[in-house]
Amino acid sequence: MLLAIDSDPSVGVVIVCFNPDLNEVENLLIKISNKNVFPVLVDNFSSNTDRVMLEKLAKKYSAKIIFLPENYGIAKAQNLGIIECKKENFDFILFFDQDSDPDKSLILKLIEAYKKLSQDVKVKIGILGSRYNDPRQNNPPPFLRFVGLRMIRCNCKYEDSLVPVDYVIASGSMVSMPALNEIGDMREDLFIDYVDIEWGLRAKNKGFQNYGVCNALMNHSLGDKPRKFLNKNIPIHSPLRHYYHFRNAILLYKVDWIPLNWKLVDCYRLILKFVFYSIFTEKPLEHFKMMIRGIIHGIFGRSGKF
Repeated sequence: MLLAIDSDPSVGVVIVCFNPDLNEVENLLIKISNKNVFPVLVDNFSSNTDRVMLEKLAKKYSAKIIFLPENYGIAKAQNLGIIECKKENFDFILFFDQDSDPDKSLILKLIEAYKKLSQDVKVKIGILGSRYNDPRQNNPPPFLRFVGLRMIRCNCKYEDSLVPVDYVIASGSMVSMPALNEIGDMREDLFIDYVDIEWGLRAKNKGFQNYGVCNALMNHSLGDKPRKFLNKNIPIHSPLRHYYHFRNAILLYKVDWIPLNWKLVDCYRLILKFVFYSIFTEKPLEHFKMMIRGIIHGIFGRSGKF
């Protein structure tokens, strides 16, 4: 279903916070500030955040703020933000991590991309993803599409290219309200990791096409400090994040409607990651134990918060 939009659509922006740097949050709010943009901050029970200061920041930039009584994970926090946006009947919902640094024109570029794509009435537009650059690597990752048993890395041929993809990262991604209503909310039992992948694959399964928008730009740090290996910078997460990564991958491999080719390609990459994280991280034994635990829990269907 396409959204019929005028020249000035409304955008609800869901920003999930967890132990945020308030300067980064304020920078994000400044970058997205616009009369038709309405931020919703969802604080996921941060332990080191001055709630009074976060409330003042929200008030300064006319943002709705939700303080959660415990850490519910990224998916449920996003869903609670979505509920607030649905109350206001916004045209689009945009997702950001607390530390993302978007170009000031990012929202405009995403809306322009939606308008361009909607000219083809045969296309069901899923989620539109921004092109992000990790400042620590200065190497914008390509968008991804799976063809057969190959993962195709789709670089931007032109500055304004719109690249068909299977999924995009959540931060900097925008979806129309009608599409979100049809595809559904985020899968909460995953807690964190693979949430955006599952949603993107679900959109594809329902006949929607997701796109990477090459001229919608932002800076975004993926993972902790990357480690250089064979001339590549590999993002490293904490042992706990690797638990979720491996557990949720196994959980998705057991889902019937997810394409077999994606499962095979992702499983192959997961094996490579297992070997790498078990050897080349600072505390390899901790990573090894948590990945093994994640695999076991995935096999037995355990989900939710660790």
